[in-house]
Amino acid sequence: MTSHVDAAVKARIAAAQQKRAARRQQRAELDEAREHGLQARHTAKLVRWQKDEDAE
Repeated sequence: MTSHVDAAVKARIAAAQQKRAARRQQRAELDEAREHGLQARHTAKLVRWQKDEDAE
């Protein structure tokens, strides 16, 4: 038989685990978006450099 306190502790632990998992997922999504942005900026920079070389 579990007490009310044990049930409350288990519920808090489960909530904390879910919160950590959600933060981990959000960080992963932001990292992916950031990486995509870096790649896009790098590609745009290379395109500008190529245009400058072609104009010379």
